[in-house]
Amino acid sequence: MRLSRYFLPVLRDVPKDAEIASHRLMLRAGMIRQQASGLYSWLPLGYKVLMKVQKIIEEEQNRSGAVQLLMPTIQSADLWRESGRYEAYGKEMLRIEDRHEREFLYGPTNEEMITDIFRSYVKSYKDLPLNLYHIQWKFRDEVRPRFGTMRSREFLMKDAYSFDLSKEDAVKAYERMFVAYLRTYARMGLTAIPMRADTGPIGGDLSHEFIVLADTGESAVFCDKRLLDKPIPPQDTDFQGDLKPIFEDWTSHYAATEEMVDMGEYEASVSEENRVSARGIEVGHIFYFGTKYSEPMKATVTGPDGKEITVHMGSYGIGPTRLVPAIIEAFHDEDGIVWPVSVAPFEAVLINLKAGDDACNAACDTLYADLNAAGLDMLYDDRDQGAGAKFTTADLIGIPYQIIIGPRGLKNGEAEIKHRKTGERETLPISEAVARLKSLIEPQRKTDI
Repeated sequence: MRLSRYFLPVLRDVPKDAEIASHRLMLRAGMIRQQASGLYSWLPLGYKVLMKVQKIIEEEQNRSGAVQLLMPTIQSADLWRESGRYEAYGKEMLRIEDRHEREFLYGPTNEEMITDIFRSYVKSYKDLPLNLYHIQWKFRDEVRPRFGTMRSREFLMKDAYSFDLSKEDAVKAYERMFVAYLRTYARMGLTAIPMRADTGPIGGDLSHEFIVLADTGESAVFCDKRLLDKPIPPQDTDFQGDLKPIFEDWTSHYAATEEMVDMGEYEASVSEENRVSARGIEVGHIFYFGTKYSEPMKATVTGPDGKEITVHMGSYGIGPTRLVPAIIEAFHDEDGIVWPVSVAPFEAVLINLKAGDDACNAACDTLYADLNAAGLDMLYDDRDQGAGAKFTTADLIGIPYQIIIGPRGLKNGEAEIKHRKTGERETLPISEAVARLKSLIEPQRKTDI
């Protein structure tokens, strides 16, 4: 993508109403625009990151055996009355009527609708286990939307729903999602710690939040620091096999949110040198809730003995529009965002230091074509602007690598590569630039971990 043809409305000034780094940087880098309280447009740069995050989520959900579909944003109030949640959910639910005065709502979650889909088609135990998921916009009328897309009213959510014949089988489904989540966050460059959590309005008796440690986190968290360096389950993990050893290994170390922490247990089970008391950002939440929805909504299957069995369910959420700012909170410096390669809007930016100069233009055009042909996701800053402005933009939007071509280096047949994360610079022959960038970028895509 040539920057001269791209839409990148960066801001020079720091927005006054942005309280945390990710909100400030997403506005300054031209990733989002606020349309109303808690409502944001995702501009091209931000949307590209969002789609890379979504792709990783989809790949790991599919790897675990979940099956993707898409449900509507508007739901019938009657479904929620069946489950008993319509009146209980509270003012966060946006209730609406159509022209025929039928009652609907803008879905904040989809347990009722997916249960209705399941009961309409699945009749036999032979069709279980089943896990269905979708990635779709949702709405919760937050009392105080804040922190940009970290806590907005409209948000993108991956929600998966498992259906099983028994609690034992449902716990296996829970463990599959637990492992899939560990892999998902690691592929984005994040260390997300699974912590005991309150089930809230979703219900149930088994729940974990996945937390990224950050000073701007919304709640206090308490954990064993050995969780920070644990290796994640590998790509060849057998999701149809026994995942309980992995689950028990991760949950054997103490980790809990402030709503669930038992300080006596925490201090007794974690040595003083391993105690981590910090703040964290929730980036995912998984629940097992048994027959909370299937029983009132009569979601049953015929068992092996011909009798009707009420299925056991779980739900599993990840918010991509929340993950993007969480990644920025974890990876930024005083100059801007520092994207991990796997979720960066572009993997490298080619900077022409003297746009308009025939030699620089020709060298950059050739190199740009070669970089694209090599499969690198490139941005080409071909604007007629000064070098300082180009470097400032590249640092602000956080592209992991900058490859720089200018008249002085060109005379010697050389290019310069800047590593955004470390600031390290290396000079090399232009003929070697493509191979060098590939060697830097490909291992960091985390497609094979």
